Amino acid sequence: MASTSGFLNDGTAEAPKLRVYLNLDTLVDLRPGTAWPGYEGEQLYRRLQEDGFEGVQLTSDAPAPAGALLPYCGLDRINTPQEADAIAGKHAARGDACITVHAGWGMEDEDEAFRIVEAILAASEKHNLLTFIETHRATITQDIWRTAQIARHFPEVRFNGDFSHYYCGQELVYGDWQDKLDFLEPVFRRVGFLHGRVASSGCMQVPIGADCAARPAQAHGVINYLDHFKELWTRAMLGFLGTAQAGDVLVFAPELLAGTHYYARKFPDAAGRLVEETDRYAEALLYKDLARSCFAEAVRIQAEARRSGADRA
Repeated sequence: MASTSGFLNDGTAEAPKLRVYLNLDTLVDLRPGTAWPGYEGEQLYRRLQEDGFEGVQLTSDAPAPAGALLPYCGLDRINTPQEADAIAGKHAARGDACITVHAGWGMEDEDEAFRIVEAILAASEKHNLLTFIETHRATITQDIWRTAQIARHFPEVRFNGDFSHYYCGQELVYGDWQDKLDFLEPVFRRVGFLHGRVASSGCMQVPIGADCAARPAQAHGVINYLDHFKELWTRAMLGFLGTAQAGDVLVFAPELLAGTHYYARKFPDAAGRLVEETDRYAEALLYKDLARSCFAEAVRIQAEARRSGADRA
């Protein structure tokens, strides 16, 4: 359910919290020798639960999980205002806790983009289904300027922050990094869902390595992309904590996609066969711990800021 702050809420009186889900597209076409045992059905959900995941994100056409061993949410695409009601209704009927959506194609003028947002907000309210508009290429949120305008024009809008699309698609590190983070503040304050994917400034999906405190080996250039994503996620988590209420939940869902979609990079093995450079499930396990570390840091920063404010008072 949703709270009056516009975030997912578990109905408890607990402090706002992080929940780590797994986007199940992460398990599609994994490379040979993956850490994922290949389970399906109830076994799949039990194993994810054992591995520390707290929910799943399903594709738009997947059936509702039998027995609902874990909470689940959905994803979809809303191309026009006219599509919003039916899509929200479909996911509400499946029992999704919330959905993330790609909205429009990025060729809309401001009025057209705003009409899509208005339709999404109306459908979300009608069907009592939280809908997070994803920051994604080839959509109305494909650039940071327009997304910030949407945030300012619609204070009630909530986003799914997939910052790989900005980091790579807009080469976010080209220019003043801190200035761009500050510009994104209206977006950070409205992030209620995060897709976990790390990009470099030239590739949409890159490895992070087993030691999440170390610079990844693939970050061989001047930029440490992992540190940047930690900062992006922590800023978004601080934005969430700044307005969240008791029981509010921020979902972080690793979404590491296969080479089919040209996300996972493939390289020839010793036999000349193209193989993905990483085991995406093993990486998702690292993302899970990394997200929790970032959230703990956000909580620490918020508490320190409150203590400093109290001391000044």
